[in-house]
Amino acid sequence: MKNKIIEQIEIPEGIECSYESKIFTCKKGGDETSRLVDIPGSVLEIKDGKVTITCNKANRKERAVLVTFIKHISNMFKGLEEKFVYELEICNVHFPMNVKIEKSEVVIDNFLGEKYKRRADIRQGVDVDVNGNVIKVSGINIESVGQTAANIEKATKVSNKDRRIFQDGIFITSKNGRKI
Repeated sequence: MKNKIIEQIEIPEGIECSYESKIFTCKKGGDETSRLVDIPGSVLEIKDGKVTITCNKANRKERAVLVTFIKHISNMFKGLEEKFVYELEICNVHFPMNVKIEKSEVVIDNFLGEKYKRRADIRQGVDVDVNGNVIKVSGINIESVGQTAANIEKATKVSNKDRRIFQDGIFITSKNGRKI
């Protein structure tokens, strides 16, 4: 059965929002984040400090898409208020790894005694800091921060070896303050 669905989210204080040609943009201070919001058959409005998405004839699938976009917008607000921070830990048993940042890449040298350097891309708008055995990845966009952390973890994946013996690598230990 098709119903009219209205989903709302309040805009926190200090954040300015705009919606033009299917691009939703939020600004706070010097930080800005934007996202393509293209929901067929629905209307997005910004009024009275609230973001409202209305769909006149929605079924379960359209409601799921609607709520997903509300959560994406909520994550944009959270990122502008407080940056998302992922922590990774450098673990090595025999060969000490050297991790450094070059331009928009994390370079991992001497992984398992290998001669070539492994590289992981850093997404735009993400800051990466290396302090001893801890790597901190932070930014205002949760997708970019998570993808950068995953790129670093994936760069040190051990293949064709027994993981119980070869335990070296870089692993995500904390996502936004929540231990894993």
